[in-house]
Amino acid sequence: MSVLIGVVSQKGGVGKSMVSRLLATEYARVDWNVLIADMDSSQSTSYEWNLRREKNKINPSIHVERFTDVEDAIQVHESYDLVIFDGAPHASRMTKNIANIVHLLLLPTGNSIDDLNPQIRLAHELVNGGIDKDKLAFVLSRVGNSHTELNEVLDYLHQTGYMILSGHVLEKTTFRQAVRDGRSITETRYIGLTSKCEQVVQSVVDRINYLTK
Repeated sequence: MSVLIGVVSQKGGVGKSMVSRLLATEYARVDWNVLIADMDSSQSTSYEWNLRREKNKINPSIHVERFTDVEDAIQVHESYDLVIFDGAPHASRMTKNIANIVHLLLLPTGNSIDDLNPQIRLAHELVNGGIDKDKLAFVLSRVGNSHTELNEVLDYLHQTGYMILSGHVLEKTTFRQAVRDGRSITETRYIGLTSKCEQVVQSVVDRINYLTK
């Protein structure tokens, strides 16, 4: 059985593609056959990242394909151990279709209220539309170094009752440089920076195991 993960957002700039690529590379590192289904045809962020990855001959190899329809992506999913749907922002019908089929739906968000509230509203809309609340999980992405601010965000999210994954992705120049080279944010020289990212990955693994047991 293929594991299906969706990474979706109501707005751009919250680290959706960064989280998708993080998960893809870490699963591929342990010999999973992984596909990122890049559903944002107007940006093709993950697809173009993989072109840079291939050009620079970076391993492990990641499969990335562009799709405009969830049903088309589903046609190929049985060829892979893991399919990650890197959703298009503001795509309500597509987002709902992704949510219907995946085992786990991730909602990345930054620290700002402008990131948090649209993602919380999206979660509410999905649950009100019949999506199982247990499928949903928030990921803190592109956050700063302030522990006080981070704790305030966690408190704010805990009040919603949704799952919040352990760890977080920091906003770092090093990570942006890695992405420009076709690397994931765990493929940098700065091992200390990757520990929180690895916690995110482990939290996803644990949640998938719980939901599919």
